[in-house]
Amino acid sequence: MKLTLHRFDLPTRHPFTISRGTTTVQRTLIVELRQGGLSGFGEATECAYYGATMEKITEVLERARPAIEAATLDDPAEFWEAMRPVFWNGLPTDRPSPVSCPQCALDSAAHDLWGKLRGAPVWRLWGLRLDQAPPTDYTIGIDTIDVMVRKLQEFPGFPVYKIKLGTASDLDIVRSLRQHTDAVFRVDANCAWDVQETIDNAIRLKELGVEFIEQPLPPDRWEAMERVYRESVLPVIADESCQIEPDVDRCAGRFHGINIKLIKCGGLTPARRMIARARALDLKVMVGCFTESTVGISAIAQLLPLLDYVDMDGALLLARDVATGVTIDHGKVVYPQENGCGVRLAQG
Repeated sequence: MKLTLHRFDLPTRHPFTISRGTTTVQRTLIVELRQGGLSGFGEATECAYYGATMEKITEVLERARPAIEAATLDDPAEFWEAMRPVFWNGLPTDRPSPVSCPQCALDSAAHDLWGKLRGAPVWRLWGLRLDQAPPTDYTIGIDTIDVMVRKLQEFPGFPVYKIKLGTASDLDIVRSLRQHTDAVFRVDANCAWDVQETIDNAIRLKELGVEFIEQPLPPDRWEAMERVYRESVLPVIADESCQIEPDVDRCAGRFHGINIKLIKCGGLTPARRMIARARALDLKVMVGCFTESTVGISAIAQLLPLLDYVDMDGALLLARDVATGVTIDHGKVVYPQENGCGVRLAQG
């Protein structure tokens, strides 16, 4: 295979704010794998919170280049396992690492290429059907209330909206947004609340049509989450507490479900194992995204029939995209007439 790296700076549609900070430009690296005259694409967005800087992502992939280019792609899962020691290189595999981000980009590119080589979409090669695919939400980042309302009105008609919280006015935000739509709400506190705040907020948020609360406490508050799990009137979904495969078991009895991020866990291959383990533990399953291009979003789309919830609006949050693939029509995911993950990198 031939490995090519494409780096982009993607301006966001609006400043995108969560409880940890604001993004106006998303740096991203697109991995291209070429074999048999066809190219597959995967994405690694920079995420400094997890130590995945653009420099680190590039360094890891360049270190792995000889092994990648010496390989011939047959099965993406086998390729992922073959590349695991190259990427992790002695790092402990029972805790998160920045190498998961470039590993994700490589794995997504391998799946896209695999499907193109075999002449079918990835979801079909996995034996899945699209008739049970859930809709995606649209995310409203933190801002003044009037700006958050305008953000919602820019994308009307979604069946679900995800509202970023973690301010002194969280309940006022949800009340104000509720005046403009009857859609289901989900809220994401991004670790900004404490135990009692979560329990109290859940009562009021349930009355406002909120479906669940995502990651209310910091990820190391496992004992505290046991109390939230018992006393919250709304389900709680793990995000920062569920990064890699061993975390799924830790979330049982502390969360009602998990939000898997491909960039955090290392790609589609480990994500499928995490989904299977979550089902065995009777946990709900969501897959989420970062602010990323259609390359990353199209990889997520292959998992859609396996999920209860999905947050794959990342490309909608950008001022411009760098690829074509799946699109979103008022929350419905529309698949292209393309094989693999359906990705084509834009020209120019």
